[in-house]
Amino acid sequence: MRERVTTGIMSRDDLDLAINWAAAEGWNPGLADANAFHAADPEGFFVARVDEKPVATLSVVRYPDRFAFLGFYIVAEGWRGRGIGWRLWQDALAAREGYTIGLDGVVAQQANYAKSGFQLAHRNIRYCGLAPDAPWPDGAGLVDLRTVPFDRLLTYDKTGFGTARPAFLACWAGLPKSRGLAAIVDGTLRGYGVIRQCREGFKVGPLFADSAGIAEALFVGLTRTMVGPIFVDPPETNRAAVQLAERFGFAPVFETARMYAGPAPATDWTKVYGVTTFELG
Repeated sequence: MRERVTTGIMSRDDLDLAINWAAAEGWNPGLADANAFHAADPEGFFVARVDEKPVATLSVVRYPDRFAFLGFYIVAEGWRGRGIGWRLWQDALAAREGYTIGLDGVVAQQANYAKSGFQLAHRNIRYCGLAPDAPWPDGAGLVDLRTVPFDRLLTYDKTGFGTARPAFLACWAGLPKSRGLAAIVDGTLRGYGVIRQCREGFKVGPLFADSAGIAEALFVGLTRTMVGPIFVDPPETNRAAVQLAERFGFAPVFETARMYAGPAPATDWTKVYGVTTFELG
Protein backbone atom coordinates (compact mmCIF):
# COMPACT_ATOMS: atom_id res chain seq x y z
CA MET A 1 0.00 0.00 0.00
CA ARG A 2 1.41 3.39 -0.99
CA GLU A 3 2.34 5.76 1.82
CA ARG A 4 0.21 8.89 2.12
CA VAL A 5 2.35 12.03 2.50
CA THR A 6 0.72 15.24 3.72
CA THR A 7 2.06 18.63 4.78
CA GLY A 8 0.50 21.22 7.04
CA ILE A 9 0.83 23.49 10.07
CA MET A 10 2.38 21.98 13.20
CA SER A 11 0.42 21.61 16.38
CA ARG A 12 2.01 22.94 19.57
CA ASP A 13 2.96 19.33 20.45
CA ASP A 14 4.61 18.95 17.04
CA LEU A 15 6.84 21.93 17.89
CA ASP A 16 8.05 20.15 21.02
CA LEU A 17 8.91 17.20 18.81
CA ALA A 18 10.79 19.44 16.37
CA ILE A 19 12.82 20.92 19.22
CA ASN A 20 13.68 17.44 20.45
CA TRP A 21 14.80 16.52 16.94
CA ALA A 22 16.91 19.68 16.85
CA ALA A 23 18.53 18.63 20.12
CA ALA A 24 19.29 15.19 18.67
CA GLU A 25 20.97 16.92 15.71
CA GLY A 26 23.26 18.74 18.15
CA TRP A 27 21.61 22.17 17.75
CA ASN A 28 21.35 22.59 21.54
CA PRO A 29 18.00 24.42 21.88
CA GLY A 30 17.06 26.38 24.98
CA LEU A 31 15.04 24.64 27.66
CA ALA A 32 12.18 27.13 27.36
CA ASP A 33 12.36 28.09 23.67
CA ALA A 34 9.12 26.51 22.48
CA ASN A 35 6.57 28.97 23.86
CA ALA A 36 8.45 32.03 22.56
CA PHE A 37 8.98 30.42 19.17
CA HIS A 38 5.30 29.50 18.88
CA ALA A 39 4.17 32.96 20.02
CA ALA A 40 6.20 34.56 17.21
CA ASP A 41 3.94 32.98 14.59
CA PRO A 42 1.67 30.04 15.53
CA GLU A 43 1.21 29.28 11.82
CA GLY A 44 4.92 29.52 11.03
CA PHE A 45 5.81 25.89 11.72
CA PHE A 46 5.22 23.16 9.15
CA VAL A 47 5.28 19.37 9.34
CA ALA A 48 5.23 16.54 6.82
CA ARG A 49 3.47 13.35 7.83
CA VAL A 50 3.47 9.86 6.40
CA ASP A 51 0.22 8.12 7.30
CA GLU A 52 -0.22 10.70 10.11
CA LYS A 53 3.29 10.12 11.51
CA PRO A 54 5.49 13.29 11.65
CA VAL A 55 8.63 12.69 9.60
CA ALA A 56 9.90 16.17 8.65
CA THR A 57 9.74 19.72 10.00
CA LEU A 58 10.40 23.23 8.72
CA SER A 59 9.61 26.69 10.09
CA VAL A 60 9.13 29.89 8.12
CA VAL A 61 8.15 32.36 10.83
CA ARG A 62 6.55 35.62 9.70
CA TYR A 63 7.45 39.06 11.01
CA PRO A 64 6.18 42.53 9.99
CA ASP A 65 7.37 44.18 6.76
CA ARG A 66 6.86 40.90 4.87
CA PHE A 67 9.97 39.33 6.33
CA ALA A 68 10.16 35.69 7.41
CA PHE A 69 12.87 33.46 8.82
CA LEU A 70 13.41 29.81 7.98
CA GLY A 71 14.63 27.14 10.38
CA PHE A 72 14.02 23.67 11.84
CA TYR A 73 14.57 21.99 8.47
CA ILE A 74 14.85 18.41 9.68
CA VAL A 75 13.91 15.07 8.14
CA ALA A 76 13.79 12.22 10.64
CA GLU A 77 16.26 9.36 10.38
CA GLY A 78 14.93 6.63 8.15
CA TRP A 79 12.88 9.05 6.02
CA ARG A 80 15.67 10.91 4.27
CA GLY A 81 16.32 10.67 0.56
CA ARG A 82 12.65 10.11 -0.34
CA GLY A 83 11.82 13.67 -1.41
CA ILE A 84 9.62 14.34 1.62
CA GLY A 85 11.78 17.18 2.91
CA TRP A 86 11.87 18.78 -0.53
CA ARG A 87 8.07 18.63 -0.78
CA LEU A 88 7.72 20.24 2.63
CA TRP A 89 10.25 22.92 1.63
CA GLN A 90 8.30 23.75 -1.52
CA ASP A 91 4.92 23.85 0.24
CA ALA A 92 6.17 26.03 3.11
CA LEU A 93 7.93 28.52 0.84
CA ALA A 94 4.88 28.69 -1.42
CA ALA A 95 2.90 29.77 1.65
CA ARG A 96 5.34 32.68 2.07
CA GLU A 97 5.26 33.95 -1.49
CA GLY A 98 6.10 37.65 -1.60
CA TYR A 99 8.15 37.57 1.61
CA THR A 100 11.86 38.14 1.98
CA ILE A 101 13.09 34.99 3.73
CA GLY A 102 16.26 34.71 5.79
CA LEU A 103 18.00 31.63 7.12
CA ASP A 104 21.08 30.52 9.02
CA GLY A 105 22.13 27.34 7.25
CA VAL A 106 25.09 25.03 7.56
CA VAL A 107 27.84 26.22 5.26
CA ALA A 108 27.90 22.92 3.34
CA GLN A 109 24.32 23.51 2.16
CA GLN A 110 24.90 26.99 0.69
CA ALA A 111 24.83 25.72 -2.87
CA ASN A 112 21.51 23.94 -2.32
CA TYR A 113 19.95 27.04 -0.75
CA ALA A 114 21.23 29.13 -3.65
CA LYS A 115 19.20 26.93 -6.02
CA SER A 116 16.09 28.22 -4.23
CA GLY A 117 17.13 31.85 -4.66
CA PHE A 118 19.03 32.47 -1.41
CA GLN A 119 22.14 34.65 -1.52
CA LEU A 120 24.93 34.72 1.04
CA ALA A 121 25.06 37.82 3.27
CA HIS A 122 27.72 36.80 5.81
CA ARG A 123 28.73 34.11 8.26
CA ASN A 124 27.64 33.89 11.90
CA ILE A 125 30.29 32.21 14.02
CA ARG A 126 29.41 30.34 17.19
CA TYR A 127 31.94 30.83 19.99
CA CYS A 128 32.10 28.78 23.17
CA GLY A 129 33.84 29.45 26.48
CA LEU A 130 33.38 29.87 30.20
CA ALA A 131 32.08 32.85 32.13
CA PRO A 132 34.73 35.58 32.33
CA ASP A 133 36.42 36.03 35.70
CA ALA A 134 35.45 39.70 35.90
CA PRO A 135 33.75 41.89 38.49
CA TRP A 136 30.24 43.24 38.10
CA PRO A 137 30.49 46.18 35.64
CA ASP A 138 29.63 49.06 37.96
CA GLY A 139 28.84 52.28 36.13
CA ALA A 140 27.48 50.55 33.04
CA GLY A 141 23.86 51.27 33.97
CA LEU A 142 22.80 47.63 33.89
CA VAL A 143 19.22 46.93 34.96
CA ASP A 144 16.86 43.97 34.86
CA LEU A 145 15.47 43.79 31.33
CA ARG A 146 11.94 43.36 32.65
CA THR A 147 12.02 46.88 34.10
CA VAL A 148 12.45 48.50 30.66
CA PRO A 149 9.20 49.83 29.13
CA PHE A 150 8.27 47.43 26.36
CA ASP A 151 7.82 50.08 23.68
CA ARG A 152 11.40 51.29 24.23
CA LEU A 153 12.73 47.74 24.11
CA LEU A 154 10.76 46.98 20.93
CA THR A 155 12.11 50.09 19.18
CA TYR A 156 15.70 49.29 20.14
CA ASP A 157 15.39 45.62 19.20
CA LYS A 158 14.20 46.57 15.72
CA THR A 159 17.56 48.20 14.93
CA GLY A 160 19.43 44.96 15.65
CA PHE A 161 16.91 42.59 14.08
CA GLY A 162 15.72 44.61 11.10
CA THR A 163 12.00 44.57 11.79
CA ALA A 164 9.69 44.58 14.80
CA ARG A 165 8.93 41.28 16.52
CA PRO A 166 6.56 42.18 19.38
CA ALA A 167 4.99 38.77 20.06
CA PHE A 168 8.34 37.01 20.17
CA LEU A 169 10.07 39.72 22.20
CA ALA A 170 7.32 39.86 24.82
CA CYS A 171 8.04 36.20 25.60
CA TRP A 172 11.81 36.28 25.13
CA ALA A 173 12.36 39.20 27.52
CA GLY A 174 10.88 37.17 30.38
CA LEU A 175 11.88 33.69 29.30
CA PRO A 176 12.02 31.08 32.09
CA LYS A 177 15.51 29.83 32.94
CA SER A 178 17.03 33.02 31.58
CA ARG A 179 18.58 36.34 32.61
CA GLY A 180 17.97 39.59 30.75
CA LEU A 181 19.82 42.86 31.22
CA ALA A 182 19.60 46.29 29.64
CA ALA A 183 22.14 49.12 29.64
CA ILE A 184 20.58 52.49 30.47
CA VAL A 185 22.99 55.42 30.00
CA ASP A 186 21.77 58.95 30.78
CA GLY A 187 18.20 57.68 30.63
CA THR A 188 18.68 56.15 27.16
CA LEU A 189 18.54 52.45 26.28
CA ARG A 190 21.95 51.70 24.79
CA GLY A 191 21.89 47.91 24.62
CA TYR A 192 20.36 44.72 25.94
CA GLY A 193 20.99 41.01 26.10
CA VAL A 194 19.50 37.70 27.19
CA ILE A 195 21.20 34.50 28.32
CA ARG A 196 19.15 31.32 28.55
CA GLN A 197 19.78 27.80 29.78
CA CYS A 198 20.08 25.21 27.01
CA ARG A 199 20.35 21.45 26.80
CA GLU A 200 24.08 22.03 27.19
CA GLY A 201 25.24 25.13 29.04
CA PHE A 202 23.89 28.56 28.15
CA LYS A 203 23.44 30.76 25.08
CA VAL A 204 23.70 34.53 24.93
CA GLY A 205 21.27 35.94 22.40
CA PRO A 206 20.49 38.52 21.45
CA LEU A 207 23.35 40.77 22.48
CA PHE A 208 22.69 44.20 20.95
CA ALA A 209 24.68 47.29 21.96
CA ASP A 210 25.64 50.75 20.75
CA SER A 211 29.34 50.14 21.43
CA ALA A 212 31.85 47.42 22.22
CA GLY A 213 32.18 48.75 25.78
CA ILE A 214 28.45 48.44 26.42
CA ALA A 215 28.40 44.99 24.84
CA GLU A 216 31.25 43.89 27.09
CA ALA A 217 29.49 45.14 30.22
CA LEU A 218 26.30 43.33 29.23
CA PHE A 219 28.22 40.15 28.42
CA VAL A 220 29.95 40.15 31.80
CA GLY A 221 26.71 40.91 33.62
CA LEU A 222 24.80 38.19 31.81
CA THR A 223 27.38 35.45 32.22
CA ARG A 224 28.50 36.09 35.81
CA THR A 225 27.85 33.06 38.08
CA MET A 226 26.95 30.86 35.12
CA VAL A 227 28.65 27.47 35.45
CA GLY A 228 29.21 25.48 32.29
CA PRO A 229 29.82 26.20 28.62
CA ILE A 230 28.50 29.50 27.27
CA PHE A 231 27.78 30.09 23.59
CA VAL A 232 27.45 33.35 21.66
CA ASP A 233 26.95 33.86 17.92
CA PRO A 234 28.53 37.09 16.62
CA PRO A 235 28.14 38.01 12.94
CA GLU A 236 31.44 37.96 11.07
CA THR A 237 30.65 41.41 9.70
CA ASN A 238 30.97 42.98 13.16
CA ARG A 239 34.68 42.64 13.89
CA ALA A 240 34.25 44.20 17.34
CA ALA A 241 31.79 41.44 18.24
CA VAL A 242 34.23 38.72 17.18
CA GLN A 243 37.03 40.42 19.10
CA LEU A 244 34.86 40.57 22.23
CA ALA A 245 34.35 36.81 22.20
CA GLU A 246 38.03 36.17 21.54
CA ARG A 247 39.17 38.58 24.24
CA PHE A 248 37.38 36.47 26.84
CA GLY A 249 39.05 33.31 25.56
CA PHE A 250 36.06 31.97 23.66
CA ALA A 251 36.85 29.76 20.66
CA PRO A 252 34.88 29.13 17.44
CA VAL A 253 33.03 25.81 17.37
CA PHE A 254 30.50 26.19 14.53
CA GLU A 255 29.37 28.60 11.85
CA THR A 256 26.32 29.27 9.72
CA ALA A 257 25.70 31.03 6.45
CA ARG A 258 23.22 33.90 6.82
CA MET A 259 21.37 33.99 3.52
CA TYR A 260 18.36 35.87 2.14
CA ALA A 261 15.91 35.28 -0.66
CA GLY A 262 14.82 38.81 -1.42
CA PRO A 263 16.05 42.18 -0.10
CA ALA A 264 17.61 41.87 3.35
CA PRO A 265 15.96 43.78 6.23
CA ALA A 266 17.55 47.02 7.41
CA THR A 267 19.62 45.51 10.22
CA ASP A 268 22.34 47.62 11.88
CA TRP A 269 24.95 44.88 12.15
CA THR A 270 27.34 47.20 14.01
CA LYS A 271 25.02 46.78 17.02
CA VAL A 272 24.80 43.00 16.82
CA TYR A 273 27.28 41.28 19.15
CA GLY A 274 25.26 38.08 19.25
CA VAL A 275 22.33 37.00 17.07
CA THR A 276 19.18 35.87 18.84
CA THR A 277 18.78 32.32 17.52
CA PHE A 278 19.76 30.39 14.42
CA GLU A 279 16.16 29.09 14.22
CA LEU A 280 14.23 32.39 14.23
CA GLY A 281 16.95 34.91 13.43
